Amino acid sequence: TPAGDNGGYFQDLPMVRRAFALSSTMTVGGTTLKAGTDFVANARGAVRPIDGAQVIFGGTAFDTTNMLSPEQVEGKIVVLTPAAGGGGRAAFFRRRGAFRAFYGALSGAAAVATITDAIDPQMVENLTHPREGNVFMKSADAGEAAAAQLTITPHAAEVLLGRSPESATKGQLGKTVHGSIVFTEDQAPARNVVAILPGTDPALRNEYVAIGAHTDHIGFSQGSPVDHDSLHIYNAERFAIVGMVPRGVQPTDAQRQAVAAIHLNLDSIHALHPERLDSIRNGADDDGSGSVTMLEIAEAFARGTVKPKRSILFVWHVGEEKGLLGSRWFTDHPTVPRDSIVAQLNMDMVGRGDATDLPVGSPDYLALVGSRRLSTELGDLVETVNAAEKNPLKFDYEYDANGHPENIYCRSDHYSYARYGIPVVFFTTGLHGDYHQVTDEPEYIDYPHMARIAQLVHDIALKVGNMDHRPVVDQPVPDPNAPCRQ
Repeated sequence: TPAGDNGGYFQDLPMVRRAFALSSTMTVGGTTLKAGTDFVANARGAVRPIDGAQVIFGGTAFDTTNMLSPEQVEGKIVVLTPAAGGGGRAAFFRRRGAFRAFYGALSGAAAVATITDAIDPQMVENLTHPREGNVFMKSADAGEAAAAQLTITPHAAEVLLGRSPESATKGQLGKTVHGSIVFTEDQAPARNVVAILPGTDPALRNEYVAIGAHTDHIGFSQGSPVDHDSLHIYNAERFAIVGMVPRGVQPTDAQRQAVAAIHLNLDSIHALHPERLDSIRNGADDDGSGSVTMLEIAEAFARGTVKPKRSILFVWHVGEEKGLLGSRWFTDHPTVPRDSIVAQLNMDMVGRGDATDLPVGSPDYLALVGSRRLSTELGDLVETVNAAEKNPLKFDYEYDANGHPENIYCRSDHYSYARYGIPVVFFTTGLHGDYHQVTDEPEYIDYPHMARIAQLVHDIALKVGNMDHRPVVDQPVPDPNAPCRQ
């Protein structure tokens, strides 16, 4: 039965597509800086006004030594020179701690402006005409405005500072700016899909066992199309060497040398069939696998003769890849009473897991996260149900360790429920070389393995649905609005 908004299956999220407007202005004295030529801006939400704000030089981005105090940057436009060392995923994770500390210290600024050599037309096009997937949750509170993130030319920096950036010292005040940073917004609603299988018990049917997965992925590759086969084989080889190195941990010299030594015989690869150029990240495993597994579980319950006493709440979440947006919206605005949800079973990437996917993988592999973090009873029940399966799976709890660098407990939709004290279990067959690549395709899904996981989740939901009590919460419940910590 439908369980979304207004009696339907869909629950809309207030998403908007935000574009930088070239009507934005920044004037210093008699000099007007031109949007799209001298500066551009980006923001994930409402931005603070810059009219009348004073400029201050903040030194080099990510430099956490001798940082400016919150009082120094409050309400000011902070100008930064770019950090050395380039960008990319590896560089981001090397600097992640510095990034958070540095920009956290600048959170009270009116705007943060980083100098670039030049503002190229593609940058302007991307910001003024954002792609289909470049959407944000619209803030319901105007007080949540934050500092706009500006990119400025050296000329603009000199105008703002009143001197060349090379001659400025950290903390030195610059000019006063007049103008405004303007964004246009178009409605771009996204939606969760919500349905209920009613329970059979007149009293317990008002309680729910929730099952979830996410329906979004990360869209187009930002670069040129790549050859599918050579990328898939290269990433498989690379992942076999460094794939289990956690985020923020550097590979050893031997591992780096082994990756550098990977050589593919492209002639041999393309002798099998021509190049297959690809630029679309379809997300077959992440999380097509969880989404279709939910459909199979829903069909099994709907058509089967055995029905649970409690109701089953199916929620296909949107926006997981943009920060758990759909699950957070659902748990903040549930379509059933939130305290009636007795447990949540989340599936994200359940279509792989063999030894060819990850070094610890096998045909029986399944990683569990969070199963005892709120309810010891629920974690024990999962083990009991699995042991009774025709072909039990082998559970890996490595990613559930406190403080694990991958922080998996905080990275998928189950946490939106856990933060409200709802016991959760996260089922996943783990990361692999095709994770977030154009090569995450259906041809690599292990369907028999995925079917076994579907049967297990179905049987766990049935077991919880028939308990004479809800799973006991015997562990600390987090603050639902505090940052997640594994």
